[in-house]
Amino acid sequence: MSPRPDSSRPQHGHGPRGHDERPLRRRSGSDQDLIADLRRLDGRNYGAYKSVTGDWDYGDFSLAIDRVQSDPYAPPSSLRAIADPHTMGLPADCLATPDQRLAVADFLVRAFHDALVGYATSGDVHVVRVGQEVLQRSACTVTPERVEIRFQVRMPARGRTIQGGAAARIFDLDVPDTVMATFDFVSEDAAGRVEALRSHVHALEDHRALQEALTRRGWIAFVADGAVLARRSGISQKPMEDAVAFSSPESLRREVDLPHAGTVTGMALEPGVTVIVGGGYHGKSTLLGALQRGVYPHVPGDGRELVATLPDAMKVRAADGRAVTGVDVSAFINHLPGGADTTHFSTENASGSTSQAASVVEAVELGCPLLLIDEDTSATNLLIRDARMRELVHADKEPITPLVDRIGGLARERGVSTVMVMGGSGDYLDVADRVLMLDTYRCLDVTGRAREVCAAMPRERSDVEGFDEVGARTPLRARGGAERPRTKASGVDQVVLDRQTVDLSDVEQVVDPGQTEAIAWAMRGLLEDVFDGHTTLAEGLGRVEALVREQGLDGLTRYGARQYPAFLARPRSVDLGAALNRYRALRLA
Repeated sequence: MSPRPDSSRPQHGHGPRGHDERPLRRRSGSDQDLIADLRRLDGRNYGAYKSVTGDWDYGDFSLAIDRVQSDPYAPPSSLRAIADPHTMGLPADCLATPDQRLAVADFLVRAFHDALVGYATSGDVHVVRVGQEVLQRSACTVTPERVEIRFQVRMPARGRTIQGGAAARIFDLDVPDTVMATFDFVSEDAAGRVEALRSHVHALEDHRALQEALTRRGWIAFVADGAVLARRSGISQKPMEDAVAFSSPESLRREVDLPHAGTVTGMALEPGVTVIVGGGYHGKSTLLGALQRGVYPHVPGDGRELVATLPDAMKVRAADGRAVTGVDVSAFINHLPGGADTTHFSTENASGSTSQAASVVEAVELGCPLLLIDEDTSATNLLIRDARMRELVHADKEPITPLVDRIGGLARERGVSTVMVMGGSGDYLDVADRVLMLDTYRCLDVTGRAREVCAAMPRERSDVEGFDEVGARTPLRARGGAERPRTKASGVDQVVLDRQTVDLSDVEQVVDPGQTEAIAWAMRGLLEDVFDGHTTLAEGLGRVEALVREQGLDGLTRYGARQYPAFLARPRSVDLGAALNRYRALRLA
């Protein structure tokens, strides 16, 4: 897979104040005019490449060269290929709805990458890298009248001298051959691609319908029979070969009718507390991981196409050292030595238990309906406190109220369900509405047996009734203070705003580097332009959501993102909120 050349590059926009690059006069002409111009530039200083900025007619498509890199070592040049979907032969039944057009755009980005492997022999043409999830991306937009795909070209040079002949070959062969291979749905060889496109669209539509069924039927998650949940490795999201297919427990098996897959059976989880147990390496975390990514649709063949979770479900874990700002963690942490106020708690360096407690409360504030928790990535002293420890350290000496005492009230009072993996403590069996056991990747409903165990081995319970409503926080405007504003994203784990680095490694449902980059620009806009001491965190997130819904990811250019951004992917609003909550310079009214 070709590298993503600017996924972690510094962006030098100035937030809402615009860019420091001056617009150039755009030229226009035919593809032959462009190729001839590039040949004439051979041997000249690299800056002369900027003269080809403009719009070039290739017949079946047009090519827009929007930005030419300033030198051979700068981020590559930005281009767009634009065509008529009817001329391309895109089927009308794939263009009728926004969801269909989103799936077509995602398919075309993948097709462009595959075509690069066969046609772009120079290695100087790049498109965004994509994973197993189908996401809204700025790399391609599709409307009933227009298809636009964005990519980059590294303009060739020897030192700082233009290699005009090499550039001409890129624009005479590599670019048009790749674009035409991507846009061709009319030739005799395209029948298979049309069917593959329809499968892509249908997979997204079925997942959307499945998520709608969750809300309609009052479920929190669904895992279809036959789903392949195991992945090849810890660093690959591709499906494992010869994996055990999922089969739902009979007691939890339900049917749902989908527009393309028809009647599908699978495990439906209802609200409340679901505990997943089993031996090590038997598939507990694999099931939780599938639910974690079930907030997104997946490509055909992924194995998890019909795994769906409520869209705003959040995985919460411990994160030693994260910042916490003005969060009411008193439900979990109280009467600290020294009398610190935990109803408006702040710290620059949270412990594991404090960070996870804050993440739970922040998730509730953001409107999350479902928490996903894995014992392996949690703070033990937040999850449980067994009978011996309760006897040794009395409650008035222990400031932490463990989640096991609060989880029932969270579900009943706030309507926030929990699905958790628990392999080392039986305390959660008392509070579980259902207990699933994974046995060599087979899922069993052992709720009845768990209740028998609890009856035979009772423990003293300390459940705390109720869970108070979480108050809305109101951020203040924050400017980075740097002489030259810096907005940068790196992988899926890090955002840099001026002098502040935001660690997102514990926000596990950010799955694409483009989401991180979109989060960076949205944070810039919210902190500098939206939050005014009167707009709550939730209201600010709603404004960004409305902006992207109305203008697409290009709407983030108002916050300083480069014009025609090619590498953005749409993040969930709750993940943007999680990033803001980890911003160390966050201040509240």
